[in-house]
Amino acid sequence: MFAYNNTEVVIMTIRDRGVMKWQFAFGHPELIKGQRDLWRDQERMNKPIIDEDQAEEFDLRIQYATEYNHAVKLTVWNDGFTSVITGRVHYVDPITHELRIEVKAGEFERVAFDSVVGVKVVD
Repeated sequence: MFAYNNTEVVIMTIRDRGVMKWQFAFGHPELIKGQRDLWRDQERMNKPIIDEDQAEEFDLRIQYATEYNHAVKLTVWNDGFTSVITGRVHYVDPITHELRIEVKAGEFERVAFDSVVGVKVVD
């Protein structure tokens, strides 16, 4: 206690609730998941339209890379997002309309023709 002009002033320590005040936000995982889904949906984009000339250019680049065993960098559209796959073209399957890309030695990824939105020959 302090005396100030014949008046007692009591200094009290402030009791903070600490972690408890954040407990509501982190206690409901469905709210957090909903917020993440909302942010993810805002980042989605429409699939780019590939015209015939671009599709033919992609085919020529894939054919060139297959013939000379060069690596390709494919830009793949999937559910509103694009990803990049880099590897060598192992096989072009005309029946299932898929490319088999060898990403690492012995590891393959299948990519549908319709999902490819960009092709670049790396080597």
